[in-house]
Amino acid sequence: MGGKVTTMYGEEELLPISALQHLLFCERRAALICLEGQWQDNIFTAEGGLLHEQTHQAETEHRGNLRLARGLWLRSLTLGLYGRADVIEFQLVGDAQPGMAIPLPDADGLWRPFPVEYKRGRLRSEESFEVQLCAQALCLEEMRGINIPAGALYYGKTRRRLEISFDRAIRERTKNAANRLHELVSAGITPPARPQAKCRSCSLVGVCLPAATSQRGDVKRYLKQATTTPEIAP
Repeated sequence: MGGKVTTMYGEEELLPISALQHLLFCERRAALICLEGQWQDNIFTAEGGLLHEQTHQAETEHRGNLRLARGLWLRSLTLGLYGRADVIEFQLVGDAQPGMAIPLPDADGLWRPFPVEYKRGRLRSEESFEVQLCAQALCLEEMRGINIPAGALYYGKTRRRLEISFDRAIRERTKNAANRLHELVSAGITPPARPQAKCRSCSLVGVCLPAATSQRGDVKRYLKQATTTPEIAP
């Protein structure tokens, strides 16, 4: 009996982990960034970018039985993703379950990894953030051959963290999102705009022009109807 064939991507096919967040927010936004190279900052993305930059520049910290590694590069050839983790916390453990902890250079014992993604704003549940965090864990699992059961989102505004359990459901959502991202990029077509309330908070609203571009089809239909001679019944 044949098993499920696992797709393996080449290095040149890897896409940014951060694109999953854009994809789940809006596929058109993901395409504008990944296909057309469009980007514009607003106050929210600027604050978020500064938070990530400060996090990546900080040095690795040792806090007793806890080590914090910042800005580690991650990748998964099965998901076709790469990126940098804000923080990976490594907790020293005693009798760890097999496959749950790893050795670290210049350190005794085994250490359990726990990814932490920094976000601006207030503590809240956000699927796109949770999938992005899970993707980091899946990359690290593939790289080190271990299982990572949980991670956390840290919100800078409230300075609180939300722990996320990487159960089967979120792992499937993450894999599906990675597959959809590759389908979108492979197709090479930017989806049409679909105006929604969330468009107002998008930094690319000035590039996307959702209200204008979504009406192009209606305008074409109107012009076609207006210039077509109606049939006269006999």
